[in-house]
Amino acid sequence: MSGMTIERLRERAHGAVIEPGDDGYDEARTVYNAMIDRRPRVVVQCDDAGDVMAAVDFARENGLDLAVRGGGHSVPGFGTVDDGVVADLSGMRGVRVDPAARTARAEGGATWGDFNHATGAFGLATTGGIISTTGVGGLTLGGGIGYLTRGHGLSCDNLLSADVVTADGRMVRASEADNQDLFWAIRGGGGNFGVVTSFEFRLHPVPTIYGGVRFFELDQVANVLRFYREFIAGAPPELGAFPAFQIAPPLPFIPEERHGDTLIAMVACWSGAPEKGERALAPIREVAPIVAEFADTMPYAAINSLFDALVPPGLQHYWKANFVTELTDKAIEAHVEHGPKVPAVNSTVHIYPIDGASHDVAPDATAFAYREANFATVIAGMWPDPADNEANIAWVRSYYDATAPESEEGGYINFMSGDDQERIKANYRGNYDRLVDVKRKYDPGNLFHLNQNIRP
Repeated sequence: MSGMTIERLRERAHGAVIEPGDDGYDEARTVYNAMIDRRPRVVVQCDDAGDVMAAVDFARENGLDLAVRGGGHSVPGFGTVDDGVVADLSGMRGVRVDPAARTARAEGGATWGDFNHATGAFGLATTGGIISTTGVGGLTLGGGIGYLTRGHGLSCDNLLSADVVTADGRMVRASEADNQDLFWAIRGGGGNFGVVTSFEFRLHPVPTIYGGVRFFELDQVANVLRFYREFIAGAPPELGAFPAFQIAPPLPFIPEERHGDTLIAMVACWSGAPEKGERALAPIREVAPIVAEFADTMPYAAINSLFDALVPPGLQHYWKANFVTELTDKAIEAHVEHGPKVPAVNSTVHIYPIDGASHDVAPDATAFAYREANFATVIAGMWPDPADNEANIAWVRSYYDATAPESEEGGYINFMSGDDQERIKANYRGNYDRLVDVKRKYDPGNLFHLNQNIRP
């Protein structure tokens, strides 16, 4: 039986179907990580779930690789493929809020900027990422770490339901009441089980936050990290904070003579009562002399977009990551050695706290298994010039090699690179075999394999 023709695909799809040679092809195939340069056979710019179903059917019936692109931030470039099909959901960005029920439903291509704009109008939010241009879909399917994790759990912990197009081209609902096995798997299991065309989230009252960033000298790195280790362990759950190595960008609150200097920063977000914010963050001011600082009351959306300008599309990306249970003295020594070598203003290293409400969920309650870990570290190598790739990738790898012995075996899949496939089992620990069973049920042919892949 022959597969669907491209003509039939064009008839079924409401959105644009773009092939090599068509106007806009090069733009349609371009992804966030400029290291990735692939030439799909066809890009389906999906307008709705029907278009997604058509793209899935076309790929399956023709035996073609299928790449799924949501917000488009995949560091390994999973949102594109050579000689295959791209289901591009980036045009599906609607967000509908029910303020009375404190829920919101976001389409599969929405970004956290879209989501925060819609929910913030009602003084509501849920755990998103650190960069507002990150996709809701990719972040949530991998778990979802952000400023609100300690108080409200991971993004996937706030997921109430999802509409999923499975490998056979069907649309199913996943929730605690429907297809519970699939709902369990998509909360941390990545894009292995289908294309999620919409996500329904629980929302929380977050009308404003108090937060910002403070910079300290590099000779204070050990002091800052030791302080952070103790401070965050005893901090109220309303406080999200993380240290970051950062080359100082040309921002108005940073003295001009310090622009371009490498510093250690502490980023903080207090989501509790605004009048308590300054007091909650006060200990950070005392840890060491401050080079520069900015802190104020602001909408949650403002802090979620604070670093957007540092990570525009078109950079070179290579990342590594691990979960960390204890930020040991040896780990701090490794950060002291390697963090100050951050190679570009776009590059950074963050140590996110994932305790608090995230620990309230059992390791087997969702696919996200590392519920006892206290931190998620990311060494995010990002820079503009491809000529620097070899040296900067070496920095990421050497940093990772130095910190891995003081870390857990597994890491957060949303921070993984394309060469991390051998770590999949470690990332899911005791949940892996169950994930394989769900994969066999919903995608026995492994159509959805362009991801951190769970093989059936």
